[in-house]
Amino acid sequence: MRNPSLSPSEDPSVLDALSADQQAVLDALDSVYGPLAQLCIAKGIRIRAVEDRLRTAFVAAAREAHPAQSSTRLTSRISATTGLTRREVARLESQPDRAHEPQRSPITELFTRWLSDPALRGPDNKPLVLARQGPAPSFESLAQAATRDVHPRTLLDELCRLQLAAVEADSDRVHLLRDAFVPRGDWARMLAFLGDNVGDHFRAAVANVLQDGQQQIEQAIFADELSAESLAQARELMAQQWRTLLAQVAPQLEKMIEADRQAGRVQDHSLRIGLFTWSQAMATKP
Repeated sequence: MRNPSLSPSEDPSVLDALSADQQAVLDALDSVYGPLAQLCIAKGIRIRAVEDRLRTAFVAAAREAHPAQSSTRLTSRISATTGLTRREVARLESQPDRAHEPQRSPITELFTRWLSDPALRGPDNKPLVLARQGPAPSFESLAQAATRDVHPRTLLDELCRLQLAAVEADSDRVHLLRDAFVPRGDWARMLAFLGDNVGDHFRAAVANVLQDGQQQIEQAIFADELSAESLAQARELMAQQWRTLLAQVAPQLEKMIEADRQAGRVQDHSLRIGLFTWSQAMATKP
């Protein structure tokens, strides 16, 4: 007799009956679980906390998969779909909703404008060093273009705190320290970017796999047998490609947003565009 405390998904005998497609999904997830476990172990997070979040996500996905199911039978359907007991489903559904929509940040908008606005780039195509105050181009005018809700001085202090910009005391000018938004002084903000960026990347890949592969752009280039010297060159090449992409695409997106506003179109969609690199030593020498 099977241990009654085990749900179907926890029963080892069920794992033996996986189809080839299901096994392929689990094999693919091995590449996701490794970095996830590394992050949790580094911060002392035990597996029970992650399991509870995963169970909640399974319940939410099952509910979304059965939108037409009557409320009286939905718990049973979610239980059958996820392998969780009905009692567990009810417990998880009673918890507060942790889902959130990505919020537009004045800091990220200001930083992106500074990097991408052609009027804020010099003859060398690098971001200008800006006077702290005064008419455009200045940091004050840039901050006011990004938002009227936050004082320019507050935005400047936050950029400096995050080690993204610095003020030249002798000339009262502001210059960027980085060409990518990596807020070194804010661990929580960095983790929020990790969740948003990796989450949307994963959503794009899953949408393509579950449909016809045409819904989202999700491609990658893979190369091996590189030397350390070539790897350094490749990293600089990708950094340049990102700067080019940002300079070309961000202004066009701003124009689209304004065109939608002027035309009175419903502006109810968001878009995330990213580029990433990952390098590691090869398992075996060529």
